[in-house]
Amino acid sequence: MKFPIVDTHCDLLSYLAKIPGASPLKSEDIACAVPLLESGHVRLQICAIYTDVKPGSMDLATKQAYAYREMLMKYPKNVCQADGEFVRNLEMQEKIGLVTAVENAAGLAEEGVPIGKAFEQLDLILKLTKRIAYISLTHHTENRFGGGNYTEKIGLRDDGKKLLDYISGKKIAIDLSHTSDWLAEGILDHVDSLSLDIPVIASHSNFRKIWDHKRNLNDEFAKEIIRRKGIIGINFLRAFLDDKHPERIFEHFLYGFDLGGEENICFGADFFYTKDFPDPKRFPFYFPIVEDASKYPAILETLSKSLSASQLEKLAFKNCQRLFGRLWD
Repeated sequence: MKFPIVDTHCDLLSYLAKIPGASPLKSEDIACAVPLLESGHVRLQICAIYTDVKPGSMDLATKQAYAYREMLMKYPKNVCQADGEFVRNLEMQEKIGLVTAVENAAGLAEEGVPIGKAFEQLDLILKLTKRIAYISLTHHTENRFGGGNYTEKIGLRDDGKKLLDYISGKKIAIDLSHTSDWLAEGILDHVDSLSLDIPVIASHSNFRKIWDHKRNLNDEFAKEIIRRKGIIGINFLRAFLDDKHPERIFEHFLYGFDLGGEENICFGADFFYTKDFPDPKRFPFYFPIVEDASKYPAILETLSKSLSASQLEKLAFKNCQRLFGRLWD
């Protein structure tokens, strides 16, 4: 299957910013290295700026924004900055278009700083990277903005509301991939109550109905994203698709279509640097059939037994092209 591929989430930037000797060309280091993206026919890759909830998160986020700029300048034959025109003509592109995102708003404001610093930091990252595709307010834990996916009964906090208000109309989506259910509900309620102009997506999430994990979307929020014409990027991590059965990845894709997401399901692989991960139980992080960015065509080939050519095209790139081609004018 030779469709252009869009992937809505990888952690290439945190690898480049944190690991000595890191290079976007080192396929032996990270599963979303540029040669693997090229092999998988990826034409748009969203690169997360990821941080933990701890002191220094803002500096690390800024460092990743500079790493992004450096990658664009150092490898112009391979990658370029993506914009609306690039996305609308994705089938014609030969380079990999890149855009940043913010995974965990702790990178915008540490716990003790005034909320205005979050807006200044967001503007700085936008200046450095030209575009932010989406923001996740949290990661696994809670922060000043709300509750992460491993928290209970922690919803949208006042600073989360202020950040949502600030990004309204800025063509930045809000990502539900790492929210608690209470935070997801709070985000949707706040966006609706003030009629905020914010697309709602899940950049790298699977379905709780298929694999019962707090990190995965329940049907309620999946259907809300679909209703709002957002996107849901299917995550390749073993922990979130099924611990033992690699073929369950295809069930997540097909379940998204069954929910009514033919115009919404896409790839959100979540490839990141795993060699320094402290928990041995997490290894292997990815099953061989989805172990790196070269695997997208083979995934589509397997899914061709269940999906039409038109549906495969939507999954590969058309659904993201529709959203981002309109948003990034």
